[in-house]
Amino acid sequence: MEKILVLGANGMVGSAIVRALIAKRHDPRSIFLLDRQDTDLSSQRSTMEIINHYHPTQVYLAAAKVGGIHANNTYPAEFIRDNLVIATNVIHAAHEADVPQLLFLGSSCIYPRDAAQPMREDALLTGPLEPTNEPYAIAKIAGIKLCESYRRQYGRDYRSVMPTNLFGPNDNYHPENSHVVPALLRRFHEAREQNAPEVVVWGTGTPKREFLHVDDMAEACVHVMDLPEDVYWGAVPPMQSHINIGTGQDCSIRELAETIARVTGYEGRLTFDTSQPDGMPRKLLDTALIESLGWSPRIPLEEGLRDAYRWFVEREADRRTA
Repeated sequence: MEKILVLGANGMVGSAIVRALIAKRHDPRSIFLLDRQDTDLSSQRSTMEIINHYHPTQVYLAAAKVGGIHANNTYPAEFIRDNLVIATNVIHAAHEADVPQLLFLGSSCIYPRDAAQPMREDALLTGPLEPTNEPYAIAKIAGIKLCESYRRQYGRDYRSVMPTNLFGPNDNYHPENSHVVPALLRRFHEAREQNAPEVVVWGTGTPKREFLHVDDMAEACVHVMDLPEDVYWGAVPPMQSHINIGTGQDCSIRELAETIARVTGYEGRLTFDTSQPDGMPRKLLDTALIESLGWSPRIPLEEGLRDAYRWFVEREADRRTA
């Protein structure tokens, strides 16, 4: 009997994976949703207990400590510690409980700061990382290598995907600790509400980023998990067990800000605070491998931003009337 365990199920990524599983006709009664309120993944004992309790056939590891450039810069110890512990505990517990399949979700920040663009999977560990998110990246690299090592030593079918920058419903809109898309959606929304004459965007506006709607990402994750074992492991080279998930297209932060201004209806001026860090100059994933396996994105950037903005506005309305 199929039993699918989604860890981090209330977050943006986890909740999207649940939607994708149901859309792919997986029986909702076979999907078990756990978040930080349900179990302590920083404890090996608690993690073992929860895995043994459900004894799933598949685990989606969507639980993680995440944040934007400000959060990564401010809390580097927490970002490396928490993500290392979660990955280690869950992957080892899955192995001990003889879980047949697991999917680990990484991040495009695993690639070197100066990697050739677009970044192919084999760029991993070929150069220094971007300093602003190096601790988080190292934890995610460790998660990939854990899956790879359990495959090599024990024959486990534990796979890894590397999504590009994500956005969509259930994102974190914290004014300081969020990623760039929710941070700018909130900032432009509030500027329009307050008739502010300008919106200040951190950095120079020149770095280029790739953005993927979380529902596209989730569909790709389910697609990857549903691939036959020989197809997946036949597609990824030895010592390189992960697959990029992205759009294959990027835009500058200035272009993103201009699009968000249009989406939110803000008509004031944009200025850029060049005293703030830019991060990597460019982060574009090479998506040839995932496309060769039969998946491609379907949601254009502006359409996805409008969907994310609708969710934010509805949540703000609910919060004010609560």
